This record gives sequence, structure tokens and C-alpha cells, in this order.
Amino acid sequence: MTSTSCPAVPFVPLPAGRVEVTHFGHQALTAAVRGHTLVTDQPLEAGATASAPTPVALFVVSLATCIARYARGFLERHRLDVERLGVTAVFTMADDRPARVASVRLRVTVPPGLGEAELSALGAVVDHCTIHHTLRQSPQVTVEVDGTTVPSTVGAPPC
Repeated sequence: MTSTSCPAVPFVPLPAGRVEVTHFGHQALTAAVRGHTLVTDQPLEAGATASAPTPVALFVVSLATCIARYARGFLERHRLDVERLGVTAVFTMADDRPARVASVRLRVTVPPGLGEAELSALGAVVDHCTIHHTLRQSPQVTVEVDGTTVPSTVGAPPC
């Protein structure tokens, strides 16, 4: 795995709910959020340097870590071992257009010894993950380019 040092970005606290994305180099981008800097890049086969995860991978990472956060909260509330908690996400891309994630399969690994009732309750808790709810009830997304709203292509025929 290639390590990428984050660019020297002065700390500017952004208000909650705001992300600022800027060019980092070649196809890499930086995203500033709540005093943190994230870097994304594209894979080698796309002509980039693969120096960081892709935005699509970070999308899946958001879902997996949200599920893990909810699972961890459950385990902590029930005084169960959180050290053995893990979440694995496997995703596939759609074969057709528009480009999108077609499926995500998540597997939550928990400490041994949880009974059927505890596993069922844990399943109900992780089902409340905010990212998962957002995917179920898509947010309104508006894109503006230099002050002009871009017409939505949702529901439009593929290119």
C-alpha cells in the first residue's frame, strides 16, 4: 500500500455539514472536513497513481464504518467484547450506465458466544445506521456549476 502524505492545508474549521474539495495533484483530490483532510485518487488503470482510495471506495467505507459504529455501541451497551468486532464490505460496480455501485454486501463479525436473541437485536441496531438509511431514502442532491444548477440526470436514459 502506498503512503501519501497529506498536503499542508491550514486548519480552517469548517461548519458541520460542509466539505471543501480541492485539486491535490494529477488525479488526486483533497477533502477538508471538520479539521481533517482526506485524499482520494483513481486507480493505475485509470491513468492515476493509486495513491489513495477512490471516492467510490470511500463511499463504501462510509457505509461499513457506520455499520461498525452502531455494532460497537450495541456491544458496549451490553458489556461485550468490542475488540473482536469487524465489518467486511464487498462491493460490485454496475455493468451498465450510469456508472454506480450495483451491490454492497456487509458482514459483521462479532465476538463468539452471542445468543440468537443478541444477534437478532444487534441486527436490528445496525439496521439503523445513518448511511444505510440515507441509501434507502435518497437525499435531494443539487449540483451547481459556477452558480448555475445542473439539470438532474436521474431517470434519464443512459448515455
